[in-house]
Amino acid sequence: MNIEEILEDMDETLDRAHPIPFASHKVLIDADRMRELINDIRLNIPAEIKRAKLIDFDCDRIISDAKAKAEQIVQDAELRAKEMCSQEAIQIAARQKGVDMLARAQVASNEIRAGAADYVSRLLENAEETLQASLIDVQNAKNRIGDIKRRNQR
Repeated sequence: MNIEEILEDMDETLDRAHPIPFASHKVLIDADRMRELINDIRLNIPAEIKRAKLIDFDCDRIISDAKAKAEQIVQDAELRAKEMCSQEAIQIAARQKGVDMLARAQVASNEIRAGAADYVSRLLENAEETLQASLIDVQNAKNRIGDIKRRNQR
């Protein structure tokens, strides 16, 4: 019998008790039965307390486990957030490095083009000078031949 059942028996015993005349709030009860029920309560209190302590311990353990799991979830989330931020920072740095490399490549390309254009221009100028000098030599040779022809015709 547990404490609840014993208390219910006590309540029923009080309900069945006979009222005392001229004192309606007082009743006659079986004292031996009431003592027996009180002793049963005393005997059952430790078992009930043990069960309550076990329940309390289980509640504390469940709460402690839940807190530990919650802390682990928060730690995992923070780690994941850091990893994501780190990955994003790496991607941003890589994009910036790519943009910088492209800009340097474009500058180098423009410098090479300008250098090549200058080189070709100098080659063409040299070729022009050489060709002009050759043209002058050709014209001089042509004029001498013309002079020789005119002298021979006279």
